[in-house]
Amino acid sequence: MNTLRELARKLLHDGTVQVVIGYEEGSRGPRPAFVTDPAGAERLIFDARCVQNLAAYLNPRREHLRRLGKPAVVVKGCDARAVAGLIRESQLRREDLVVIAVRCGGVVRDPRLAGELTAETVSDRCSGCEVREPRLYDHLLGELPPAPPATHRREEKLAQLDRMSADERRAFWDGELARCIRCHACRAVCPMCFCVECMADKSQPQWIDSSPTLRGNRAWQTMRVLHQAGRCVDCLECERACPAGIPLGLLGRHVARSVERRFAYRVSDDPAVPAPMGSYRTEDGEEFIQ
Repeated sequence: MNTLRELARKLLHDGTVQVVIGYEEGSRGPRPAFVTDPAGAERLIFDARCVQNLAAYLNPRREHLRRLGKPAVVVKGCDARAVAGLIRESQLRREDLVVIAVRCGGVVRDPRLAGELTAETVSDRCSGCEVREPRLYDHLLGELPPAPPATHRREEKLAQLDRMSADERRAFWDGELARCIRCHACRAVCPMCFCVECMADKSQPQWIDSSPTLRGNRAWQTMRVLHQAGRCVDCLECERACPAGIPLGLLGRHVARSVERRFAYRVSDDPAVPAPMGSYRTEDGEEFIQ
């Protein structure tokens, strides 16, 4: 933690960056912090309660943050994938950002929980994580902690859904999506949702019901998860932010598995690796074309 504070202080003092986006202690656990002066670096922390994906604040639609100047951002492995995605999709230029990567031993499901990781408290995103040491960075901090406790909650839920008939799955998701209040917290927290105007907000023509009807909720979440195909970094921030507790991560993981099967692609923290939805290969299968 002292190394992080010293680095942030130096970057701000030298004028290398104008803001460091990191974490600070809040009334409900760690929260995002925006440090613009060297003295403020003392507020910065990092531990297993730092769950938020700070790459969301690099989103170009957040003009009020862009006006702060060149940022440095603290990232975990899953966050680094989001940074790479924004660069890959020309939303950021690599030279306009300083990446402070932190070796990660997993995070808890909720920042209000104690920092000790157990099979009950660890986030589903952390099981089998392959990017505990980010590869996209300007500065890499910390020793690599032990691997987080193994949990198979999400895999078991996905397997259970796979065993259902189409009608049973439809009934399951109708029950979940009926609780959606259309607050769009899932969109606001997602680092890869950067459209200036979302289809869900269009009224001429209106593509999706704006009120929380089951039909509109189905259309909204289906559109959102399909737009994330080959792009979702599996940070599960959408699921954590959902006030209705809808298991949105199951939708994202299902689509990610389909992309991996069809295109042999996993979301990468290397911006130079092209995503399947943004590249053309003559060997891609076309069995879906009738």
